[in-house]
Amino acid sequence: MSSPESAGLVARVLRESERTAIRARNGLRYLGGAEWAPERPTPSDVVWSQATAELRRYPSDDIRYREPVVLFIGLVSRSYILDLHREKSIVRALLDAGLDVYVLDWGTPGPGDAQNTLETYTERFLPRALRAALDASGAERASMVGYCMGGNLALMGLAAQELPVRSLVTMATPVDFTALPGLAGAIREREIDPDSLVDWTGNVPPQYLSAFFKARKPTADIPNLARLWEGLWDDEYVEAHQAMARWAREHVPFPGAAFRQVADQWLRRNAFMENSLWLGGRRLDLRRVTLPTLSILATRDDLVPPEAAGPIGEVIGAEEFELLELEAGHAGLSASRKAATTTMPRLREWLTTHNMPQEA
Repeated sequence: MSSPESAGLVARVLRESERTAIRARNGLRYLGGAEWAPERPTPSDVVWSQATAELRRYPSDDIRYREPVVLFIGLVSRSYILDLHREKSIVRALLDAGLDVYVLDWGTPGPGDAQNTLETYTERFLPRALRAALDASGAERASMVGYCMGGNLALMGLAAQELPVRSLVTMATPVDFTALPGLAGAIREREIDPDSLVDWTGNVPPQYLSAFFKARKPTADIPNLARLWEGLWDDEYVEAHQAMARWAREHVPFPGAAFRQVADQWLRRNAFMENSLWLGGRRLDLRRVTLPTLSILATRDDLVPPEAAGPIGEVIGAEEFELLELEAGHAGLSASRKAATTTMPRLREWLTTHNMPQEA
């Protein structure tokens, strides 16, 4: 008669054997390029577009708040980080809270977009996308959520003009650019000439940006691959891992004209901290940004360290301001299991509190 200990050992061996077989199967599929994860898992409709930019609305039968929430990121990454995976999606979390959700995607610039400036995005595309969201929802004001560089574009847009916005959320948004490492630091210290990064299209090619992200942690692939092997038996895990890995390697060109502005104003002159930003030939005053603002930063963010994102409340004029520090990395702030129990509840609470219920 076998003992409970030996029976348990046999069960563990059998379970691990089954997992090893599944790992082998899934490993072959993964290496063969099989797609587990859809790029946009939540259905959406394009409600506005201009040039490369488009605004997507996420339809819902359970909208309990009138005013739309418009989310966007920066100019160098793909916007599907906001709807990365069906279990790790800011979009899905906000829809489940009864909010009317929109994502503004700046698109993939080509040679014809090389002359796009920060004015193009903050004074043309952003106001028009907001108006389209208001027209679609029938509301008079919206809330904005800017992720990383998206928060910088939001701050500039709000300081430059009157926008119909009730509240603002920034996530991992830098304002003290002296705290940014890597390529940003090299440009700031004039070790790299920004013009040397612009290719024949007039844009900064995505491979330069990918190299920058990889240079931050050159050995990151090793633990990532180890975690992938450990979880390769779990189809759900592989799907989430593939979605994040795909986003991390997919960047888009940076329009050359806007890149030169960022290099000069943001990086070399630290203009957010100095309140010396210029847009459309006039100086901006960030103290004009007085609407209620929630700023969320990640304490383990090596791309936008807390020292870079922390001072937002010091440079804007918001009387109602909250800084929320969460233990996460840059992408993990929105697309990790922990985000579901940390970022999302506070984000939902802020956005629903600063909104109008449908029956009001």
